[in-house]
Amino acid sequence: MGLVGGTQLFAQELLVAAASDLAPSIPELTREVLQNQKLTLRVSVGSSGQLARQIEQGAPFDLFLSADETFVKQLVQAGRGDAATVQIYAIGRLALWSKSGAIKQLADLAKPEVKRVAMASPLHAPYGRLAKEALEKAGLWAAVEPKLILAETVRQTMQFAATGNVDAALTSWTLAHDKGGILLPESLRQAGVVIKGSKNPAGAAALLAFLKTSRGQGILGRHGLLPWEVRPEPLLQKLKNHNSDGKGGGTDEETKKTKGLRPAKQRNKNQ
Repeated sequence: MGLVGGTQLFAQELLVAAASDLAPSIPELTREVLQNQKLTLRVSVGSSGQLARQIEQGAPFDLFLSADETFVKQLVQAGRGDAATVQIYAIGRLALWSKSGAIKQLADLAKPEVKRVAMASPLHAPYGRLAKEALEKAGLWAAVEPKLILAETVRQTMQFAATGNVDAALTSWTLAHDKGGILLPESLRQAGVVIKGSKNPAGAAALLAFLKTSRGQGILGRHGLLPWEVRPEPLLQKLKNHNSDGKGGGTDEETKKTKGLRPAKQRNKNQ
């Protein structure tokens, strides 16, 4: 996790816990909100599950922007999220990315020449869970599972792929759409909630509402998210032409075990 946005001015401060796939949009969102909403954002980025756990344990965030609905519902059930404020703010999509550009489709991950594949841990990262579901649906899980390097976040999957530690990454479209990523059909309903006990609930609610405005949706859209009320499937054919050769760099970012999968640090050490 890391602090991504924040400008120290006179505006009222808002503490936001945001899923890693939102990282590319945060600088623009921070500037827009500071200018028009008079709110200074301090944004901590990490996997949705890790952030939700921190909030359950009392972390003083005002707003939680999750990569899916599951962890938002979990916070509401735990009494830490305000149920009246729960809102879907965007549709997130799964992507495949390789530095070489040689990996063009999900089935390529099963090829013998592909030795290692990064994806976020399904235990606490929604895109990791989505990646696993995609592999299972395609009948590729048995072939690809032994190759997997589990990352803490989707940002870390891109770091592994960009540095050559893995041959490919299953990640979010927000992190791969401008780097020659391959768009996959699977998607997530990304949701937010105001945290109970927030020192600035009005500001948190205002930011969540802003994300649904045309300006808010425009910012999210420029960074690879779909409007929350739009189904992604009809756009796949239109977006095919935007999937380039996969060449380009990546980005930055303790992993729990899942059954039969080794965490990235341990597995890299063994190799």
